[in-house]
Amino acid sequence: MIFPNIDPVFLRLGPLEFRWYGLMYICGFVAAYFIILAGVKRKGLPLVKDQVADLIFTVAVGVILGGRLGYILFYNLSYYLSHPMKLLAVWEGGMSFHGGLAGAILAALYFIRKHKLRFYPLADIGFLAGPVGLGFGRVGNFINAELYGRVTELPWGVVFPGGGALPRHPSQLYEAFLEGPLMFLILFTLSRKVKAEGVVFWSFIALYGLFRFLGEFV
Repeated sequence: MIFPNIDPVFLRLGPLEFRWYGLMYICGFVAAYFIILAGVKRKGLPLVKDQVADLIFTVAVGVILGGRLGYILFYNLSYYLSHPMKLLAVWEGGMSFHGGLAGAILAALYFIRKHKLRFYPLADIGFLAGPVGLGFGRVGNFINAELYGRVTELPWGVVFPGGGALPRHPSQLYEAFLEGPLMFLILFTLSRKVKAEGVVFWSFIALYGLFRFLGEFV
């Protein structure tokens, strides 16, 4: 199957370009707002809507800065040293999960300290929203034709631009399912069945590692 000819830019307004990859991040953060707002109400945390919006903004900044910095430092430092104007072009792709996770945790710790909250109750709610953002992000990776898998003879293999003439596993879509709806369903069930603090947070870390390994395996 030939990679569908998807323009990474979904809207052009003069010199401005709006990309699907950036839209995926926006969708993830909007969904996270409603998931966290519902979780805050259910858990009885002392946060109002404006404070939840402030939390989303704070964590979004942490995710974007951390994810971008991690990608630049560990994956493509020489390119960005030669093209400094591309340093902040996150809408074009190029984000590190590990950097984004570190940025999100640091941003959340800042918010928690500011509002005198406890870590695990808020982290369990916040990381329940994580799979939604990951799922959207993997779809963005597919649209960008990046992070594809190994060569395959399976009928749904995709010939990606830049990936050679042979079809490859669309591992971005595998991971979109594993890290998105499947992980969300597991974490949501745990959040309802298990009362111990920190279970959702640490389960997210463990499940991400497992599903990322499975995705990278193909």
